[in-house]
Amino acid sequence: MGTRTDGRLTERRRAFHRYPEPAWCEFATTATLVSELRDIGVTDLAIGPDAYDPNDRMAVPDDDTLTEWFERARERGADPDVLSKLEGGNTGVVAVLERGEGPTVGLRVDIDGLYIEESAEKDHRPQSEGFGSETENTMHACGHDSHMTWGLATIEAIKTSDFAGTLVVFFQPAEEVSGGGYPMAESEYAAGIDYFFAVHIGLDHPTGELVAGIERPLAMCHVDVTIEGTSAHAGKAPNEGANAIQALGTAIENTYAIPRHSDGMTRVNVGRVEGGTASNVIAEEVTAVAEARGETTDLMEYAFSRMESTFETAAEMHDCRADVEVVSKSPRADSDPELAGVVADVGRETSGIDTVLDSADFGASEDATFLMDRVQEEGGLATYLIVGTDHPTSHHTPTFDVDERSLEHGVDVLVESILRVAEGGT
Repeated sequence: MGTRTDGRLTERRRAFHRYPEPAWCEFATTATLVSELRDIGVTDLAIGPDAYDPNDRMAVPDDDTLTEWFERARERGADPDVLSKLEGGNTGVVAVLERGEGPTVGLRVDIDGLYIEESAEKDHRPQSEGFGSETENTMHACGHDSHMTWGLATIEAIKTSDFAGTLVVFFQPAEEVSGGGYPMAESEYAAGIDYFFAVHIGLDHPTGELVAGIERPLAMCHVDVTIEGTSAHAGKAPNEGANAIQALGTAIENTYAIPRHSDGMTRVNVGRVEGGTASNVIAEEVTAVAEARGETTDLMEYAFSRMESTFETAAEMHDCRADVEVVSKSPRADSDPELAGVVADVGRETSGIDTVLDSADFGASEDATFLMDRVQEEGGLATYLIVGTDHPTSHHTPTFDVDERSLEHGVDVLVESILRVAEGGT
């Protein structure tokens, strides 16, 4: 089986790599996707708020951030008609291809970049070959540029095939903050899907290796914490203050002491803290960003509830007040072996794929699980596959890159897997 694309895979991927945009700020990215889809001949497009209820979005940045990225997209020449629909951070697009009677197949690819400054080193290939990020402090450091390329190439190939049924491709925003999966899963476009594929590149699997379906992704929640106390002079009247930093320190120490659970693994982390004004001032306010994860959704909820209680109790101990807000979350959802089996069979027949793993532990979290969960709850089958790629350093680093041979592997596996389930199920 050879590639079903027109040879534009590398060109598309590199174009996306040059202009990364962070979560809910993918204005120019969405406009480019809409333009590419229309060029392919796909006209049934749900753009921005037509693809989901904006009220369902999670982890949306502040208005100043949204405005800044919106204006950047306008200055880059993004289609003003498309931009007008995206204003306020309503990014992303769902593409629907209807081809007569047959099953409904879903494919989810994510579209956001990360707040990471891309390496300027000469041996970093995007720099040496002229397609490094042109946006300061922002980078496609997780392969979403490749994922968008797969999404476009897959729908393009299916459009010219003998596929019978309906293909729904979710170009989902805000995966990196787990903010976009839920609204798309709640939308009308996620209803009635018979077979659903989500896909990622790399994740420490080398070029030529395919994971047909992940197992045990961790349920996760991102948490913002604000602790408010009372300021006072640290030398003259420390007794008149309520020290928010002291409360936070107590909370952090005890967060890492949350008891393990007999039902399975949990994780907690406090990843960033900020607060205080000067060495001689009792801190009035501090903020923290934290997370809780669990081997199951229930275990994640256990870890979060204990974390929330820890912050609130620590604040109370020091006469402070704590506000704990869940910014975003995602559940656990495992791949269905029947559908993963189709992917595995396809992989064993795909040129360039030399190792096929029927399953593998994921070990991280993903908000595609919202879509998988809905499909499975409605009686459909879902799998999350990994297309291996040699990457010189880990994901989410300034020197991340992909082996572009993997672009063809991904398209071949996705297209043939979609055709097979449309022809005969699993």
